This record gives sequence, structure tokens and C-alpha cells, in this order.
Amino acid sequence: MIERSPIMVTGGAGFIGSHACKALSAAGHLPVTLDDLSTGNRDAVKWGPLVVADLLDTQAVTAALQAHGVRMVMHFAASAYVGESMRDPALYYQNNVGGMTSLLAACRAAHADKVILSSSCATYGIPEHMPVTEDTPQQPVNPYGRTKLICEQMLQDYEAAYGIRHVALRYFNAAGADPEGELFECHDPETHLIPLALMAASGLRGPLEVFGSDYPTRDGSCERDYIHVSDLARGHLLAADYQERGGKSCALNLGTGRGYTVLEVLDAIHQATGVKVPCRIAPRRAGDQIGRAHVLGFRDSCPELVRIIRDAAPSFGLPPVPDNNGEEDNARITV
Repeated sequence: MIERSPIMVTGGAGFIGSHACKALSAAGHLPVTLDDLSTGNRDAVKWGPLVVADLLDTQAVTAALQAHGVRMVMHFAASAYVGESMRDPALYYQNNVGGMTSLLAACRAAHADKVILSSSCATYGIPEHMPVTEDTPQQPVNPYGRTKLICEQMLQDYEAAYGIRHVALRYFNAAGADPEGELFECHDPETHLIPLALMAASGLRGPLEVFGSDYPTRDGSCERDYIHVSDLARGHLLAADYQERGGKSCALNLGTGRGYTVLEVLDAIHQATGVKVPCRIAPRRAGDQIGRAHVLGFRDSCPELVRIIRDAAPSFGLPPVPDNNGEEDNARITV
């Protein structure tokens, strides 16, 4: 057994960060959330202390690391909307690159020498070949992806110069919600497909806009890989264990290896809830784009899109219809 220790989770009041805090706590770690609560939810911080601070405030971040004796940081805090990054790239360079600069300065000052970065498949841009592997050239096509790539490159440089080791987790589209109902997806404004579609199905908003019908996919709608947020949380936990054991710095994809089109997602919602999603076709959006994590022993435990939707649906007043067989999938995360 590895020695359990405090781990700072920047953005731990957010969607993925809060699920990671729950997984860390269940494994015996103390998650120390650092969040400015500009987009995070104070009520989602349930498994450890909350430090309310701006990541750009290097002195405050350093003080928090020192006060809790933190040697490892999980870094989720970032701006993360592709469309917004196209409209306001300055915000993304300030928050994402500036935030990483401040965090790494604080890590150096507090002698925290391990970082797990929430990176993104957006660093790959539009790959020429599928499936996407860690060796696929990184050619981002929007400011969000470019800032994530810069953060990865900063980690490589800081390891070479200062010995700060890292794991960069490039993952695909987080979806679903805590199966035990303690956490859920809540963004304002909401931009993610599955919650938007569930809101449309439940009547909480108007018809869903399907952006583009001329993609080279099975039905012409955009295709993406969706991964259950609880599986992402377990992936970060495995990365923490890997680093505690002295694992070398690396970058890894976390995904299911299977893509679903927008129209297939809507069909899955119908299967999971019995409700059809009202929708209309709209033009493509600028910046839109159409794994191999064996070092951590990662496999997603929720490969079925319907399962992801079943966990998310109750948050939007849509009780899922019963399974055909009433059985639940067994987790397939190993170490």
C-alpha cells in the first residue's frame, strides 16, 4: 500500500474536480479544494477543506499548499468552452496559461513536485487517422486546445529544469453524474450536449440545436467519444497512485474508444428515459472537431452511452426507464 497524503484539487468545486475529490476521499486521501467559485459549486465540496482563492494569486496558492503539506496537485481549474475560446481567446490565455504559470510557481515555492493535469483531446485538433493515440500529432484548431497544449509543454519544461513530475490526462467528453446521486452536472451557462438534450427532453428549455448535418459520419451529425465522469475520476486516482509509486512523467488518453454522433446520443436518451428530444438542425459551429491508458490500468466501467445518460437523467427530472435485465455493469478499473 502506498502512503496516503493530502492532494490539492484546483477546480475541485467543478463538475469533474468534485467527482475526483470523492474518489480521492474514498481511497483514503485528503482532497484540498482550491477554487474561486466563479463557476464551481460550494455545495460540491464535501470530502475535504475548501480554499477560496484565485489561481492567479500565486501567494495565496503557495500558502494553501504549505498550510496543508501538499506535494501533489490535480489541476482542473481552467476555462473550458471551445466556442467561448474562439470569441475571447485572451480569456483562455490568461486563465489557462496564466493559471498554469501561477500554479507552477506556487509548486516550486512550496516544494510540491507532482502535478496531474486535466488536459484534453482538443490538443489533437482534427486527426488525419483514427483511432487517436498518444502519438497522434497535436495540432489544435481552437484557442482552448492550444492553451491546453501549452500547459503540457510547460510541464515538460518544468520537469527538465525543476524536477516537477507530471501526468497529463488527455480526455474526451465527460458526461453522466455520480451514480450515488451525491454530485451532478451543473454549468451556467450549460453548453454540453447531454445535459442540454436532457433539458430539452424535460421541457426545461426549447428544442436542442444540432450543429451541422454534413459531417462524414454515419448520420451526418458530429461524432464524439463520451466517458463517464466517475471513470474519469478513477483515472485521476490511478494517476495519483502511479505518481506516488515513482512513475515517470507521461501523457495519456482517457476515453472509451467509441464515438457517438449527436443523433445517436438523442436516440440513447429516448432509450434511457422513454422521452424523445425535440431538436432542429443548425449550421456547424466554428472550432468544432470530430485510448491507450494501460500504464494506469485504466478501462472505462461505463462504455454504454445509455448507462451514462441513466445516471445524468434524474438531475433533469427524467427518471430513467428500467433496464431490460435489471443488472448493472461491473467496474473494470484495475491497477
